[in-house]
Amino acid sequence: MKALLLNDKGLWKEMKVEEIEAPKPNEGEILIEVHAVGLNPVDYKTATGGNPNWSYPHIIGLDAAGVVAEVGEGVTQWKKGDRVVYHGDLTKKGAYAEFAITKAHMVSEIPDSVSFEDAAAIPTAGYTAYQSLFRKLPFDQIETILIHGGAGGVGGFGIQLAKLAGKTVISTASAHNHDYVKSLGADYVIDYREEDVRACVMEITDGRGVDAVVDAVSRQSATDSLDCLAYMGHIVYIAGAPDFTKIKSFTKVVSYHEIALAAAYQSGDMRAEQDLAVMGDEMLSLMAEGKLDSMLKEVISLEEAPEALVRLSERHVKGKIVAKLK
Repeated sequence: MKALLLNDKGLWKEMKVEEIEAPKPNEGEILIEVHAVGLNPVDYKTATGGNPNWSYPHIIGLDAAGVVAEVGEGVTQWKKGDRVVYHGDLTKKGAYAEFAITKAHMVSEIPDSVSFEDAAAIPTAGYTAYQSLFRKLPFDQIETILIHGGAGGVGGFGIQLAKLAGKTVISTASAHNHDYVKSLGADYVIDYREEDVRACVMEITDGRGVDAVVDAVSRQSATDSLDCLAYMGHIVYIAGAPDFTKIKSFTKVVSYHEIALAAAYQSGDMRAEQDLAVMGDEMLSLMAEGKLDSMLKEVISLEEAPEALVRLSERHVKGKIVAKLK
């Protein structure tokens, strides 16, 4: 099969499409003929440092959509030809290839009205946003929420899901992306480069602050966001924990929530793994109903993936990029 190969850690910019032997599914696994694979910052980040479980050449890529090509022993819920999408295990060989392996209980069926490309845009960013809002936060108690990076994957999906739930959504983005972020459902968008985010949040909330923050930007951004929280507020962090010492005990009594999709695989908890598929089912259903935008902005070839990952690393990308294989 053809695959985009990483020959050693740190060499992701030099990855090339080469021939490699196709994998075979073991018990409880399925082989996917990949039609589309989503690109994510985690791809170049893990490829930079490598992983002790990898052998080289390695194949990166976590988000794949395609059809079931073969089922392993004991698999009864899927058959050859089923259209599926999944979020993969970053310790295993990934999906930048014509074929990829995943556990059978980890995949979601793609509705007929949803393309492979749109489906592949969802998992890493979409499931992260979904987990942030509906698995970590007491969302029925949240009225106002600040979601950073509204033009990106996690932020964009988070805005849409929060707005569908009837929340007042504040987001941050560069000025040239404000109209786009508002089109996703944000009620207010703050130019983080030119405006004081905390001052804007306090003005919007009449000095109270927001009930929750979702930060997928950086540790520093998460730390700064603590100043935006109301009493009993919540912060969900994806790209690094905030400096917890910034909030003194017995003042705002803030709740902190870590998000790490990959931890589901390392937990050894099948229910945690299955929940990734549940989130996929729910998001695909929303997409099929026309209530959720995949934010797919660019479809490329597998050969073009390294250059696209460079652009992702430079944070010059709006929405989602997907490589089409079929």
